[in-house]
Amino acid sequence: MSAEPHDHAPVLASRRTLEDLVRNKKVLVMTGPGGVGKTSSAAALAVGAALMGIRTCVVTIDPAKRLADALGIENIGNEPVQIDAFGSGDLYAVMLDADATFDDLVVKYAKSPEQASKILANRVYQNLTKNLSGIQEYMAMEKLYELHNDSRFDLMVVDTPPSSNALDFLDAPRRLIGFLDNKVFRLIMNPGPAILRPVSFAARAVLRTISKVVGSEVVDEAVAFFQDFEGMEEGFRMRAESVQALMRNDATAFIVVTAPRGDTVKEAASFGEKLAGFGFQVAGLISNRHTPDFDTGTRNEELPTVLSSRELEVLEQNLTRMEQLRISESKEVDWIVGLLAPARLVKVPMLAKDISNIEDLAKMARSLI
Repeated sequence: MSAEPHDHAPVLASRRTLEDLVRNKKVLVMTGPGGVGKTSSAAALAVGAALMGIRTCVVTIDPAKRLADALGIENIGNEPVQIDAFGSGDLYAVMLDADATFDDLVVKYAKSPEQASKILANRVYQNLTKNLSGIQEYMAMEKLYELHNDSRFDLMVVDTPPSSNALDFLDAPRRLIGFLDNKVFRLIMNPGPAILRPVSFAARAVLRTISKVVGSEVVDEAVAFFQDFEGMEEGFRMRAESVQALMRNDATAFIVVTAPRGDTVKEAASFGEKLAGFGFQVAGLISNRHTPDFDTGTRNEELPTVLSSRELEVLEQNLTRMEQLRISESKEVDWIVGLLAPARLVKVPMLAKDISNIEDLAKMARSLI
């Protein structure tokens, strides 16, 4: 963090809704700490867009199934599931399946069905898709790119994991390109004639050592995997570059979601600063669960006749505490707005109950758009 709360005067956001982003952007990436209503915000924004007649798909790469619960549907997977139509628009939902997305890419970039089948059946590949660091995040980017190019959708709303994992998501294309450009990887995939023999001699020595530990069968499958993968890396590289370009396109906007309370605001602000470090601008800020303003400025004259003086005193004390809490929350939001300078700020009031269905999402959408 570069600052502590209230270190400088706030810079007020110029817009109080996200309507212009919904109407003019193609991809809205929702980011921020966990437990602040980010998934509900993404789902509500998608519902609101559909109600406006925009063909919308909401995507979650968070393995928890909160999105399906919020939309009131039981089955949500790697392919778009249509929710009941709203207005003149359509609403779809997707929950990423990284394994299925990787399999689809192998089929797409393989030179033949036979090559694809060999790779998909290889145990090294199967282990790779489940355990390699960053695969989940990169496959999320791949799925996002695929859906962005789907003619059924005008708008993608992406619900990312909590902030620490979301940075992995945003950095995934760059890391994959770096891996494919690594000299060791290039040497394995494309050994030149002049160095082929020494590399092969060294490789045989290494493989013999590895075989003693893990067994020759595992080594044979690893060698087979690299041999079968040969020629496909360029397709993966080009796709990663396209995904990277989409994230930096003017049609994509980043929205930070937070709640107006201490550590949560600090975490959201820290993430917003890291976004800037990646070269991404925070286009909007959603602050959820604000204390309503209960003080109407007037008092019901009948209260003293139906309440005791003690009961009346307790009500007044509660009202004072609510007002103090509301002022404190406003200061927290003013600070993060001053730090991140988003062009749009939306404060969502505390809801009377947890969101459980489409109607609840539509009510929340009215606060966002």
